[in-house]
Amino acid sequence: MTFRMTFAAALAAICLGLPVAAEDHPEGIHIHDIYARSMGSVGASGAVFFMIHNNAAEDDRLVAASSDVAERVELHTHKEDANGVMQMLEVKEGFAIPAGEMHALARGGDHVMLMGLTRELKDGDAIALTLTFEKAGEVQVEAVVDNARKPEEGGMMDHDHSHGHSHGTDG
Repeated sequence: MTFRMTFAAALAAICLGLPVAAEDHPEGIHIHDIYARSMGSVGASGAVFFMIHNNAAEDDRLVAASSDVAERVELHTHKEDANGVMQMLEVKEGFAIPAGEMHALARGGDHVMLMGLTRELKDGDAIALTLTFEKAGEVQVEAVVDNARKPEEGGMMDHDHSHGHSHGTDG
């Protein structure tokens, strides 16, 4: 085996060991640690969670999301009302991502809500999702359904903001 073949084999082994869940956009938006949860049946709901890094020199904003797996896709968050009850609310203005900063879409906090699933989603199923940013435009990502994932697993999402209230997906 030549040095070139040995180097190529070593490089391939290293590259194959790297996570492939990260997706970059030329404008500096980087999405990683993406996964989805779902109740599974048609008509049910689900949610998608991920980390957004804004590596651009200017602030941006996630303003919309879309997917063919749901009749409606909305940006949501959880807020506590005056009685201490957590409510899930649509965030029509989207989520600000300052330049050089990151924003977590995590269980019990901000997330992408899938409402009226158009097909059954099981663990391991892939969901195509289009994220629309004010400045960076559309970013295509893929989330894998992982209903068994715990909030502390993976990436920088090692905290759970939920207060025990859910809408079937801990969304």
